[in-house]
Amino acid sequence: MIVILDAGLGNVGSILNMLKKIGASARVSSSRDDIQAATKLILPGVGAFDTGMTQLERSGFLDLLHRRVLEEKVPVLGVCLGMQLLGKRSEEGILPGLGWVDAESVRFAAPPASPIKIPHMGWNTVTARDGATLFRNADAESRYYFVHSYHVVVADPSDSAATGFHGVRFNAALERGNIHGTQFHPEKSHRFGLQVFKNFVDLA
Repeated sequence: MIVILDAGLGNVGSILNMLKKIGASARVSSSRDDIQAATKLILPGVGAFDTGMTQLERSGFLDLLHRRVLEEKVPVLGVCLGMQLLGKRSEEGILPGLGWVDAESVRFAAPPASPIKIPHMGWNTVTARDGATLFRNADAESRYYFVHSYHVVVADPSDSAATGFHGVRFNAALERGNIHGTQFHPEKSHRFGLQVFKNFVDLA
């Protein structure tokens, strides 16, 4: 069973609907029993970094998440803010992140008179790394829906699963062992996002 973590960070219903479309067994939950029984975890998120970490700390299951992901190696997928929370810190706030990936989130920096708009909002293509599991069987025309002002910078380039371009080249997805993340919203990315979810569901 896939558990979509309900910590008040948004998007849970849309993600659940997408998983149902591909026949996955999933539920939205903040129950420790469900998290302990989960075969995979999804951490959704919209909003500010510190708000996200505060909500997770208040949820009462942060210790269990650390154990399930870091010790028991349960596959986890962070979506949008959820991907940023996987790192150590963000320029957006002062609280430490989960620290599951050696990474930090930084704000897009548009030079003066640049046509680049912040936040980065709308459809964009990405370039997947060879062998990136979330992008198996991806359509050559794949594009994904983004809404973000901050992007994740990884210490180890091999942790990047895909990149996009918005004034600068940025990490659109992460992959480090059992830990995965997408800066885009698969649940808003139609059939392209559906394939990303299917690849996550099919992980051993």
